[in-house]
Amino acid sequence: MIEGTRLARHTGTSACNNLPMLWLVTGGAGYIGAHVVDRLRDANHEVVVMDDLSTGAKERVSSDARLEVGSLLDEAAMTRIFNTYDIDGVVHLAAKKRVDESISAPLLYFQENVEGLRLLLDRCVHSNVKYFLFSSSASVYGAPEGVAIDERTVCEPVNVYGRTKLVGEWLTHDVGAAHGIRTLALRYFNVAGTASAALADTEGENLVPRTLRALARNESPTIFGDDYPTADGTCVRDYIHVTDVADAHVSAAEALVNGRAGRSSLNIGTGRGVSVRELIDVARSVTGRSIEPIITPRRQGDPPAVVAAVDSAREMLGWKAKLDVADMVESAWLAHLGRAAG
Repeated sequence: MIEGTRLARHTGTSACNNLPMLWLVTGGAGYIGAHVVDRLRDANHEVVVMDDLSTGAKERVSSDARLEVGSLLDEAAMTRIFNTYDIDGVVHLAAKKRVDESISAPLLYFQENVEGLRLLLDRCVHSNVKYFLFSSSASVYGAPEGVAIDERTVCEPVNVYGRTKLVGEWLTHDVGAAHGIRTLALRYFNVAGTASAALADTEGENLVPRTLRALARNESPTIFGDDYPTADGTCVRDYIHVTDVADAHVSAAEALVNGRAGRSSLNIGTGRGVSVRELIDVARSVTGRSIEPIITPRRQGDPPAVVAAVDSAREMLGWKAKLDVADMVESAWLAHLGRAAG
């Protein structure tokens, strides 16, 4: 280890305080990544954040985590980071994630999401990294039949973004098996909410921030298609609070280190489906703005219904989601009001 590369730890106790580890979190200045960094720090882990700040913001990064600005495709930046820090494990969140953009720019998405991952894993192998936690997505399932999707459901992604995530899972687990790295992939369902105004998803194109931005401007939120084979004709998704997702990462880190998990992919959701129209109704209630949504044609690549079966995460990680859609929308709206007042 190079002298001075370990960062000061928090004091106190936590479920993971027996794991004195240094984690590299790629994409740690992003919306989800910053929440993960905070939860890892709360659990007494040391954290180095690598982010190219293309969508992340340095203001999101915890003051007691080290920020290294750079891209996974930047050989000099990668060399500097892995030569400077004695990294025990990696939490890999950095990725392009817009479904519509992935369809129009597949080469970009495979370069960023697959080639970037390959280069990162290569560094991990040569630096003797022991643990690798991969940020995956429910998009790997595509448009499956049935109410609740478990990890045995056949993965048939219907868009380029989902395909890059599925290839990423294969690559992660295969490299781990070949080189003795314990790996785990977390398949997030639809992430929303915030722990604070500073960490909020302010520019995201997901449903909650889009809807709240529209209502804040006294404009109609948009529903992309109301002719799906669902109860009210709009897409149904499993929405999960970002703080629950962050807690899942700490549980997953503990499980990897303790040998309770490895070369698996787990759903991270609530197990409850909410339609787009239902979520917009919650947002109208929380904001007090009863503006009717407008209906536009379907977006390419949107499956009708995707809801998680979450038994595996509960059994393997001892984790389950605690918050609901109202919590997500209210936290995001209060963060918006706080930023506006500030």
